[in-house]
Amino acid sequence: MALVERAFVLFMVMAFVHVSSAAVYKVGDSAGWTTIGNINYKQWAAIKTFEVGDIIRFEYNAQFHNVMRVTHAMYKTCNTSAPLATFTTGNDSITITTRGHHFFFCGVPGHCQSGQKVDINVPRNISSTAVTPSALISPKSPSAPSVLAPSPNKAAPPLNTLKGGFGMLGFAMAFLAVFASGSAVLQPF
Repeated sequence: MALVERAFVLFMVMAFVHVSSAAVYKVGDSAGWTTIGNINYKQWAAIKTFEVGDIIRFEYNAQFHNVMRVTHAMYKTCNTSAPLATFTTGNDSITITTRGHHFFFCGVPGHCQSGQKVDINVPRNISSTAVTPSALISPKSPSAPSVLAPSPNKAAPPLNTLKGGFGMLGFAMAFLAVFASGSAVLQPF
């Protein structure tokens, strides 16, 4: 019965870790969403690896700024006439639900033109973080020698795409392994 309980606990920990693996990005990091300090939001976004499920948080003074989600054409010209969505709380969290580009800018006159705009890009061709053993072996060709090599389109993702919860999953698995094996060692003779 104890084994069943431990398996249930492991399952619950794994489910929690999977749900909590989304990253939260504060736009502009410590500076936030502002025109003060000449923040380069294009450079800020370029060094991030965004994924579906990530949360983009805009923190700003709502008396002086807002956030508009717009199309690419509107983004390029800073056109505020028909935004897809407008956020005005000063602490807006937006969950990325699709791959591709997500364009945002401040709709206060002059702010977008001065650089208060960001393109959040979730690449369309990111590999899955789950790699099966068959993905690591190229198909055998009768004319070529048998070699183990990653297939170009199914290679393991770069390490920087493994986010947040992966370390917790490893910790949970190690803890459970020690806990399970420790119970056998602690049994009375």
